[in-house]
Amino acid sequence: MHPFASYVLQSYYRATGWNEDNLYANLTRSSNAILDFSVPRGLHLSISKAPNGLFNTSYSMNAMPSLNGSVGYIFTSCNLDVKSSGSVRFKDMVERFKVYDQPRRPEGKEEEWLAGERSDTRDYLLYGRLYLPTGRLDALYSTRLSPTLQALVAAISDPRSSLSSEKRSRGDNVSNVMFSLQHDIGKWCSEYTYSAEDGMWGMRVLHNFGRLRNPTEPPEDLNSSPGTRPKRVDEEEATGGGLKGRVSAGAEFYISAKERSAGVSTGIRFTTLPDATPPSLQLPQSSSSPPAQSSRSPPSQPPTTITALFNPMMGHISAAYAARVSRDLSMCSRFDFNVYSYDSEWTMGAEWWMRRAASKQEDELEPSLIPPEQPSVTVSRAESLDITSDIRGVVKARISTNNNVSLMWEGRLKQMLVSLGFVSDLSSRSKPIKAIGLELSYFSAG
Repeated sequence: MHPFASYVLQSYYRATGWNEDNLYANLTRSSNAILDFSVPRGLHLSISKAPNGLFNTSYSMNAMPSLNGSVGYIFTSCNLDVKSSGSVRFKDMVERFKVYDQPRRPEGKEEEWLAGERSDTRDYLLYGRLYLPTGRLDALYSTRLSPTLQALVAAISDPRSSLSSEKRSRGDNVSNVMFSLQHDIGKWCSEYTYSAEDGMWGMRVLHNFGRLRNPTEPPEDLNSSPGTRPKRVDEEEATGGGLKGRVSAGAEFYISAKERSAGVSTGIRFTTLPDATPPSLQLPQSSSSPPAQSSRSPPSQPPTTITALFNPMMGHISAAYAARVSRDLSMCSRFDFNVYSYDSEWTMGAEWWMRRAASKQEDELEPSLIPPEQPSVTVSRAESLDITSDIRGVVKARISTNNNVSLMWEGRLKQMLVSLGFVSDLSSRSKPIKAIGLELSYFSAG
């Protein structure tokens, strides 16, 4: 379950038009949502309030195994549409498998002029959280320098007086400030970071192959027949089968002057087009339907994401395959291997969405996939494809060759969001249950 602060941050990115998915750090986001979900530990309570669209407060408490809490505040320059926990779209609060929209160049907000001078200011977000009784303070500042440039400053302040000499020598829980500059032009996205605590400089870059989609043009119809346009003399006949999508590749490099160390990694991702639909959602075609309507039927390929990562210095290779096999079921498999130690791990996972009676409230199309210029076309297609049931919750399961099994249920009870899960070690007879937890979250708006 996303914390309330993460939900507000995502709302801020949507309001300012920033695409956080077009980053190298999120290259494996789809597979991580199924295989690397976080199970709550102990009992966690969270209460948040958004008195208006600019200011938000959050309070959390851990009752088990130890008693501690935190207080957080968020302030933004733009008016955000923050929902309550009872009315928020449930899929927006859960990290899940998703085929993300085609990248496009970010567009800044319109200029505002008053008496011949610009009166608009650049957008920003301020966040701070104080942990009790440790006194640790987390802070985040994000601002848009230009339509394609965003700056972030993250800081951690932890009183060193409460740390032992052993932890100080390891550098655990010490104060740190990190600067990040992100430049996104759609086809390319680069990120430059600096960490003051260990003097580490880093650079990440991601390149999206293929043509970027213009926000004003309609979505591409994958099943359109070649006869609808003139055929070139040198054009070959289209062959059936295979997945149609796009490829993204990126790399990262970082070096630490203090630690005298460096690192590098590279990755590649193939993902189907965002309007791909699993076979279970295809509408049955009647024999009397005209050919023009059958050409507009949803594509037969399932939403799929394939990723591969390689770290040559550590010798680590990771490959993952994730797909939505039906409307409510997504599955993923990942294989990790180290070329130096020959250690390997195979992880499998799945997420299954639970639904109630038929309704049209919750299961609308992804907001990021609806073209702003043509909302009526996309919405009508969503209603024809999926007159859905209300989402009651989602069940996530994960198992790996190291004998670890994780199971978690996330759902909504009345006006509260609930997460319940456990982690088990099948190889341990003395302690088969490693962790179990329950998380309750409630927030209101207005």
